Amino acid sequence: MTAHPKSESINCDGLMQANLARVFGEHNAKRRIEAIRELYVEDAVLYEPHASAKGHAAIFAAVTALLASLPPGFAFRSAGPAVGHHGVGRLRWSSGPPDGPAAAAGTDVAWFEGGSIRSLYVFLDGPGR
Repeated sequence: MTAHPKSESINCDGLMQANLARVFGEHNAKRRIEAIRELYVEDAVLYEPHASAKGHAAIFAAVTALLASLPPGFAFRSAGPAVGHHGVGRLRWSSGPPDGPAAAAGTDVAWFEGGSIRSLYVFLDGPGR
């Protein structure tokens, strides 16, 4: 049996839950950009189904535009803990009114580097793809 170098310990669930709450769920612009700077590497890339954004400022702009397009009160909720291995994690989520049914759902897949998000791929479920 060959010994493998110890892999970097990544708090996959902590990073992905923080991203959902503090980036995609944060309506305060100052707190959102602070969270992006904390959670993402400087030249990270956000891949959405029809666009991509590279770097903190572009990710901030993309999330700001997304939040502006949603009805007031929409909230993002995780559908359980994130799971991951080998520097990649997955988090299922839904979005909708705080006390209502989900209007959208999807899965985020993140690639981590140095304990931060290197890239985030957003997959949408259902007809809104």
